[in-house]
Amino acid sequence: MALNDLTDAQLVRLAAQPGPHREAAFEALVRRHAGRVHRVAAGTVGAGAADDVVQEVFISVERHLGGFRGEAQFTTWLHRVTLNACHKALAARHHLPLEDAPEPVAPHNPVRAGEQADLRERLAWAMRQLPPEQRDVLTLRELSGLDYAEISEVLGVELGTVKSRLNRGRAALRALLSGIGVTP
Repeated sequence: MALNDLTDAQLVRLAAQPGPHREAAFEALVRRHAGRVHRVAAGTVGAGAADDVVQEVFISVERHLGGFRGEAQFTTWLHRVTLNACHKALAARHHLPLEDAPEPVAPHNPVRAGEQADLRERLAWAMRQLPPEQRDVLTLRELSGLDYAEISEVLGVELGTVKSRLNRGRAALRALLSGIGVTP
């Protein structure tokens, strides 16, 4: 059986049921979607915490896959699980003592990597300043590439709400970035 040729729905069915293909089907889902989950996590919680969030997401997915009813696409459900894990990580970050923060990894090109890291950190800071509903819409649109209808489904809000949150979020992000010297 070529698992890579199966749809998400077929892989979910195989991964949710006991049987010889359960583990391989779940691994195929992880391989297929880990990059997207990581992009959302990195854009929401920052690159340094993204790997932990991805791990939490897929642990949660494996635990709750049997409860996935299939009323929405798997990717819709996965984005919701990802956003929930990001919100949990952001809330936990407020309680992390500075001495428990991980040391940064030394970059290969210190000047360029430093500039990129600074820009990423400024963007992450600006994203964290946004209200969660604007941050979620921006993350799903700009980092995950979801269209408005998909965002509406993931968040359970009307299409017009998605559009207005996206407009307000972009304007607020632009103002925040301009205020710290970054030209969007």
